[in-house]
Amino acid sequence: MYTPAITGSGVFTPPNVITNDELVESFNAYVDLYNAENAEAIAAGEVEAKAHSSSEFIFKASGIEQRYVLDKEGVLDPTRMYPKFRQRSDDEPGLMTEIAMDACNKALAAAGRVGADVDLVICACSNMERAYPAIAIEIQQALGAGGFGFDMNVACSSATFGIQAAADMVRSGSVKCAIVVNPEVTSGHLEWRDRDCHFIFGDVATAVVIERAEDAQGDHFIVHSTRCATEFSNNIRNNLGFLRRNRPDGLAERRDMQFMQNGRKVFKEVVPMVAAHIHEHMTEEGRKPEDLRRMWLHQANKSMNDFIGRKVLGRMPEEGEQPNILQDYANTSSAGSIIAFSKYSDDMEKGDVGLICSFGAGYSVGSVIIEKA
Repeated sequence: MYTPAITGSGVFTPPNVITNDELVESFNAYVDLYNAENAEAIAAGEVEAKAHSSSEFIFKASGIEQRYVLDKEGVLDPTRMYPKFRQRSDDEPGLMTEIAMDACNKALAAAGRVGADVDLVICACSNMERAYPAIAIEIQQALGAGGFGFDMNVACSSATFGIQAAADMVRSGSVKCAIVVNPEVTSGHLEWRDRDCHFIFGDVATAVVIERAEDAQGDHFIVHSTRCATEFSNNIRNNLGFLRRNRPDGLAERRDMQFMQNGRKVFKEVVPMVAAHIHEHMTEEGRKPEDLRRMWLHQANKSMNDFIGRKVLGRMPEEGEQPNILQDYANTSSAGSIIAFSKYSDDMEKGDVGLICSFGAGYSVGSVIIEKA
């Protein structure tokens, strides 16, 4: 048996920023168009008028101030309200592979590795751009990696589930060097025309290299333990899938073909589930709250993270103990905790213990206890 370690991480950040003010201006223009077009039905009580959004509402509800996106023009067009991505030929790298490669190359450089050193690629994220062939295998080819690759989707928990799978395979000796990559094109499955969620997501790609600790080329984090759990819930759901055309309404536009959630129920049910999961994981490993130097939590909602931090530590987290990137990146699904880890781990000292945790649809939650070597 070998000891797995995270030896490098990388983040691809799209070039386009949408501030809350820009988003609200576009959304409110869409609302005005919608209400004008449906004025008679609204007056007759047949259709409900849409309400304006505001930057104050967004920040209070989420803690988000801006988000990065791959395409800004389409999202901010009041007559469209979703990204414009060009059609690529089957002979070109897909969009997910393109952004994944940036994150992978940064992670490999940090680990002192090249693509040929990798013998496992796991593409772990919320939404794949196609059913098959697997995005991971396309990334494997682009990297010049050996071995094998596969896709994994556990929604916002995909990164930590992917880390567990890779760490287990490194530990058993079935692979020597793995890369877990999370190319999250969340702008494609967000309903930008829904006031309750139009501000939530942003695009990004992250990657971590996991290999045998004895093979590490420099600073690294020992993966001491991983723990994953799932519990079925419909409170976060997206019904888009390959069976869509076979159903009675076929390809007709439906609200449930994009991201949907019951936010209040999610908060009420997921937060205690995550706090209990972390507590049980730490107890199993003989760790106490005071042993944790840092927690890198899923970046969905600041209030959720504050609540979890208080539950786990028994007090409000101090500055630096629970870094947030949500205000800049918004919710980036599985990638959020990895962004936080990548940006806020360089100052960790030898022997410092930290915990990476992601959670979301499923419900699902995954946690990884690591130590700076």
